[in-house]
Amino acid sequence: MKKQDIHEFFARLEKIDPEPQGELYHTNPYTLLVAVLLSAQATDKGVNKATPALFEKADTPEKMVALGEDTVRDHIKTIGLFNTKAKNVIKMSQALIDNHDGIVPQDRDALVKLAGVGRKTANVVLNMAFGHHTIAVDTHIFRVGNRTGMAKGKTVDTVERKLEKVVPEEFKLHCHHWLILHGRYICVARKPKCNICPVADLCNFKDKTL
Repeated sequence: MKKQDIHEFFARLEKIDPEPQGELYHTNPYTLLVAVLLSAQATDKGVNKATPALFEKADTPEKMVALGEDTVRDHIKTIGLFNTKAKNVIKMSQALIDNHDGIVPQDRDALVKLAGVGRKTANVVLNMAFGHHTIAVDTHIFRVGNRTGMAKGKTVDTVERKLEKVVPEEFKLHCHHWLILHGRYICVARKPKCNICPVADLCNFKDKTL
């Protein structure tokens, strides 16, 4: 995609949804971190069914550790990989208490050292909780980046680096949400809804379903 097309791409998405929001339920940076950790290989909807009751009991690392792994597991047993995730939530929470005074750090390197937290999770938290201009490349963003021609790459890291280079600075705060929502509801995997896509004319996808 050309530079001016990328600018127009985001300008149109901004006009449609000026303040896009993530769809994971959370009440503070810590519960956001837990929710994103739980969302790995699971849907936001599935996570959102389990977390409100959990966060009502434990919305800080201290409360989560006090709750214990067994109780956390009971709350999240409808989510995939719940055994491992329950262990990681407790380990991550204890590490926050031991190393960060119970506060979620605003630093990617510190975040990825926590149990169950990878680069994508760290980027989501930095963006949503703290307003950093990070781009968390999930399956939707990976697909949209490659399909549109905006940021082609064989790995999520490559797509992330390319997006960081080509996305205009004025759109970087929200671009990750715009791309996720676009991939989730319009530029879907099997049969993209090109007929209702607001940026179809800017996209380089050859097999448009118009």
